Amino acid sequence: MLTRRIIPCLDIKEGRTVKGVYFENIRDAGDPVELGARYAAEGADELVFLDITATNEQRKTFAELVRRIAHHIAIPFTVGGGISSAADVHTLLHAGADKISVNTAAYRHPELIDELARLFGSQCVVVAIDTRYEEGEWWVYINGGRIRTFTRTVDWAREVVDRGAGEILLTSMSHDGAKQGFALDITRQLATTLPVPVIASGGAGTMQHFLDVFQQAHADAALAASIFHFGEISIPQLKAFLKQHQVPIRD
Repeated sequence: MLTRRIIPCLDIKEGRTVKGVYFENIRDAGDPVELGARYAAEGADELVFLDITATNEQRKTFAELVRRIAHHIAIPFTVGGGISSAADVHTLLHAGADKISVNTAAYRHPELIDELARLFGSQCVVVAIDTRYEEGEWWVYINGGRIRTFTRTVDWAREVVDRGAGEILLTSMSHDGAKQGFALDITRQLATTLPVPVIASGGAGTMQHFLDVFQQAHADAALAASIFHFGEISIPQLKAFLKQHQVPIRD
């Protein structure tokens, strides 16, 4: 059985790690280089770096900051934010990223997914999907959650996989930062029907929430930010809890 992964997320704004609630009310959470090194030492399985305002501000992800973080960690490292071309991906991989995450650019130009998968391999291409539950359906949002599309999340997820995405990073805007648990229904729907790993994001507040998303929603990985940044739960503590409940987890 494949082991489940615990992934801290560094949301970056102006060179600092930040965290909000429902994609709003952003507050400072610390230095990303220090946090990344700490999480790697504590046993995080991977690390995700998202430059959360790069797309909206129409600029590129901070390659130098990526390089500094990569220098201090020896775990898989995914980078996203403002990526819109193969050249962007080449720059970030050269800076130390192992995988890249595309969101808005992939939605606006779906052929980008095909190109990146062909040039760098599907294992390198993560498609991030921000979604919100409204009017009885889960809808895709883009531009850092600022723009609602008229595309159903399930339909978009299937398309990106068909185009070559190797992994889905699913963030529920309806749960983000609220610490009331992950969006189990949409996570389960994708995780049980797609042939690629699904990372659940948005809503982690307790260790039980991680157990639920693994056991009930069958997520391949769970991503969280504030509970790790502010010391509410430690990664070793969480992994010990999951092992006690027979969740296959890496040491």
